[in-house]
Amino acid sequence: MRSPVSPSNHVTAPSPLAMADGRPAAAAWSLSSKITHLNHGSYGAVPLTAQAQQSILRRQMEASPGEWFPALPEKIAAAREEVAGFLRVCSADLAFVPNASGGASVVYTSLPVQAGGDVLVTDHGYGAVTMGAERLAHRWRGSLRTAHVPLDADADTAYEAVISEVNESTGLIVIDHITSATARWMPVERIAAEGRRRGIPILVDGAHVPGLAEEPVKGVDCDFWIGNLHKFACAPRGAAVLVAGSRLRDELFPLIDSWGAKHPFPQRFDSQGTCDASSYLAAPAAFAFIEDTWGWTTARTYMRQLADYAEQTVAAAMSEATGEDCRTDVGMPVSALRLVRVPAPLAATHDEADALRDRVARELNVAAAFTSFEGQGYLRLSTHVYNTAADFEYFAERCVPVLKAWARAASNGDQS
Repeated sequence: MRSPVSPSNHVTAPSPLAMADGRPAAAAWSLSSKITHLNHGSYGAVPLTAQAQQSILRRQMEASPGEWFPALPEKIAAAREEVAGFLRVCSADLAFVPNASGGASVVYTSLPVQAGGDVLVTDHGYGAVTMGAERLAHRWRGSLRTAHVPLDADADTAYEAVISEVNESTGLIVIDHITSATARWMPVERIAAEGRRRGIPILVDGAHVPGLAEEPVKGVDCDFWIGNLHKFACAPRGAAVLVAGSRLRDELFPLIDSWGAKHPFPQRFDSQGTCDASSYLAAPAAFAFIEDTWGWTTARTYMRQLADYAEQTVAAAMSEATGEDCRTDVGMPVSALRLVRVPAPLAATHDEADALRDRVARELNVAAAFTSFEGQGYLRLSTHVYNTAADFEYFAERCVPVLKAWARAASNGDQS
């Protein structure tokens, strides 16, 4: 067993970011001061400026819906141009979808039937996206194949683990860009290139990538790429993109049939009846706020440095409390997402991890993500510009001892 994190490996906490008027960065969000927010990676946080912009748009919609909705496709097209610029992709390849899972559903329902075709996923896949892949395989009268990728796998090992499961029946490969439960990158560039060589369509789930990578899709020659704008890019919730650059994009149709169906991709996605599209239209305001206030490069650097400090601080506290090394060897770690092992038997399954998340929020007033992989529970740390070192020091000092007590009680059969 490795020793807990030692002082020789000490990481200094970055200086907290501030607004131009000297206020702390958290002042730009309407986050409750009663809750310590350590789970940006799940639900994001919307800057007040973007919230205000969305409120203005909604008031315009309600004031005169008869004018709003006929003019909406043109407004969405303009927003697509701005979002495409932020993501560094061609606007003709980008369509708005409500979330990344919705983008995956568009792909699953639009792809031509491949009788007997298998769908290949990994054991790190996001549950909802994997369930959709399983339904697709069932409709194709094929099988869902799952590639096992060790948590500590480097890029070469992860690539081989996925490609070794590809065979002549593989009709679609679904691969995470950043995994949700295990907070690691996958070598999607190489996997996509091999899929292209073999003529196998590739769907890349980049739910967490917008905002974390300057050019999210650069070098990823896939057929479909989906990404949430509400996570690290801080757009209003209900805003995501589907990027499709190959000829298969002509097969894609929205989940809702509407009057735009006669248009080509992506224009056919701009008309969705009376759906509230204000989250799409307000997304650029969130991107611009962070760029104008700190700059995205500065923000990303701060998130990475704070994650280094948070991971070490919480892992050291957890290791000291349990007498075990709670650091986690993640093969391709993510800048603003990190894993720390929690003591067994906590969060051993997905349902137990969600229950622990809810209990920590209810009893400790901390919004944190807990995940599970291969029967081991983890705390998934997230950082953004409104977080400071004090947030994670608080968790290490006040919450880690409670988790240890809960683990001891669970081991003794006390589930209260």
